[in-house]
Amino acid sequence: MVEPKTGESHASGRQRFSAEDYQLKQPLIVDSLGQRKRILVVDDNSDIAFTLQLGLENSDKTIQVSRYDNPVKALADFEPNFYDLLLVDINMPLMNGFELCQELLQKDINLKVCFMTSGEINMDAVREVHPLKSIGCFIKKPIATEALVRRIRAELE
Repeated sequence: MVEPKTGESHASGRQRFSAEDYQLKQPLIVDSLGQRKRILVVDDNSDIAFTLQLGLENSDKTIQVSRYDNPVKALADFEPNFYDLLLVDINMPLMNGFELCQELLQKDINLKVCFMTSGEINMDAVREVHPLKSIGCFIKKPIATEALVRRIRAELE
């Protein structure tokens, strides 16, 4: 639910609202110790990675996002037992999302994973080729921020 805060008055008497004037009212996602949920976003399109980070962090102040537009760099910098969820694009150069996921799961078996793609997804075929137990969801791009937050929340609970 979005609720406006008070906006400033415009010369015409109408109130003007900025993005900060709206707050998304949702329950917070925290672990049993009250820690922020950490999400690793990897998408070769830096604009998409940045937009995903902004959307998730602005929708829920308890979500902390690290983003990469290079899967090899994400793998090199990865810290085991740090992230709660990996949100990764499937189609990337150098290393696709499934390959990255397999490498990261060797470092952290507890990492939850959501794959993103702008293409069509045959879930049965994907699970047959990549029988990863940590695959939580597949997200079709583009996706509205509210829908993405709901999907992420479902995976983190």
